Amino acid sequence: MLISMKPVGIVKNNEKSQHFGGWGNVISDIAVNKKFAPALDGLEDYSHAVIVYWMHQVKKHVIKHHPQGIAPLVGIFACRCQGRPNPIGISAVKIVRHRKNILTVKGLDVVNGTPVLDVKPYTPQYDLVNNAKVPAWTKMLRY
Repeated sequence: MLISMKPVGIVKNNEKSQHFGGWGNVISDIAVNKKFAPALDGLEDYSHAVIVYWMHQVKKHVIKHHPQGIAPLVGIFACRCQGRPNPIGISAVKIVRHRKNILTVKGLDVVNGTPVLDVKPYTPQYDLVNNAKVPAWTKMLRY
């Protein structure tokens, strides 16, 4: 089955390359296609959003990976790393403001020019998982 997608927007920020850690204070503008600008209405009532994006700079796809080069070798589906068969990423971010077709967010861990596939409000009843279990090695990772 072939799936076809078109970006709804593009990320604008000062990040030129991927890096480990230090994304928490990055401010990004998501320039949403003007025809989708009305789809942002009401998002300002939320504190956070989930951004779904296409990791357009990924050139190599792998089945196993060492997260950040420091964690144990795991399957690509057991980590939040690039190199996925479909390089789709998600990030929960703080909403800073919404003006016309520009959504400004804080903490988006992507480079300038990243295509955005979707924007979803963060809602605890859907997104928050109490008592979630994660492997101990995830404490080694830089965010």
